[in-house]
Amino acid sequence: MAKVSTNISLDADLKHQSQELFADLGMDFTTAVTVFLKQAIKVQGIPFEITRDIPNKETIDAMNEFYEMQKHPEKYKRYSSFRDAMNEVLSDA
Repeated sequence: MAKVSTNISLDADLKHQSQELFADLGMDFTTAVTVFLKQAIKVQGIPFEITRDIPNKETIDAMNEFYEMQKHPEKYKRYSSFRDAMNEVLSDA
């Protein structure tokens, strides 16, 4: 099969990190891209699940608490320094 050259633009750090990973797996960048493309053709789609990051309940609760604190800062204790906050936390331990 005839080979063709293809150019893609990538973030330099992304390319470097992926080249290191693929080298550890025993292949070069071109081979890894070829494996991806062959698998995409085989499954007729992206060969892995692509999903949005949906926060878990604990994260959603923390985000809601943060928004509540933003709306009503007067309901929450404030500290003059991080050290003061840590001293209080550690004194309760």
